[in-house]
Amino acid sequence: MTHPTIIRLQDGNIMPQLGLGVWKATNEEVVNAIDKALEIGYRAIDTAAAYKNEEGVGTAIRQSSLPREELFITTKLWNDDQPRPRQALEASLEKLQLDYVDLWLMHWPVPGKDHYLEAWQGMIELQQQGLVKSIGVCNFQIEHLKKLIDETGVAPVINQIELHPLMQQRQLHAWNATHKIQTESWSPLAQGGEGVFDNKIIRHLADKYNKTPAQIVIRWHLDNGLVVIPKSVTPSRIAENFAVWDFRLEKDELGEIAKMDIGKRLGPDPDTFGA
Repeated sequence: MTHPTIIRLQDGNIMPQLGLGVWKATNEEVVNAIDKALEIGYRAIDTAAAYKNEEGVGTAIRQSSLPREELFITTKLWNDDQPRPRQALEASLEKLQLDYVDLWLMHWPVPGKDHYLEAWQGMIELQQQGLVKSIGVCNFQIEHLKKLIDETGVAPVINQIELHPLMQQRQLHAWNATHKIQTESWSPLAQGGEGVFDNKIIRHLADKYNKTPAQIVIRWHLDNGLVVIPKSVTPSRIAENFAVWDFRLEKDELGEIAKMDIGKRLGPDPDTFGA
């Protein structure tokens, strides 16, 4: 099976455009899921300190016969740890049993506590020391991103945000692109596809391309230049989510899916979460 498209980040590092998300998975589930994913051809794994499964990710990496440099491992700095990024990263590395992570993201801006600039400055230092290859953020709005860039001169390479057909965030996606920040989609299938998988546009395209609705939505992310990390611990779904490299959606089909956007946020509001 064809391997994922590779995305080049603004710091010169590269990452697969499609990876495996492990949100809400237990350590045991993560080991089995990653074993299956690596066997299929995934090379990017997205975890977080808050997911409480970094140990499982580390076990799966250690058990793999793949060279470390072929894997792209992402983890995240949790909100409460923003004042102490070094301790947080060291704890994550210990659980992952790694010397470095490929991408470290600040999980939320938490503007009400106003530690995110301080945290970003610490992340820059840790990147310079080689403990992380690339640094980025999650759930940052334009004003949060501007503050980081204006105060430090260093832009995140990634902004991982809630993005799916019902919540397309086109303005933020465009702003990211203008500033060479790669947009990455979390909850890309709208948390199980309610209101998406049964949509007539998605059903029509699934029939046309002989694909599942989930595969159509994943392909939509890819064709829009997004990095996408669908989560699953089910072997058949992990395989299904990866089998999207033998077709592309046409421009007018992308336009039809664009009409599904109703601004339906399924996760927390970044302006208030964690305050």
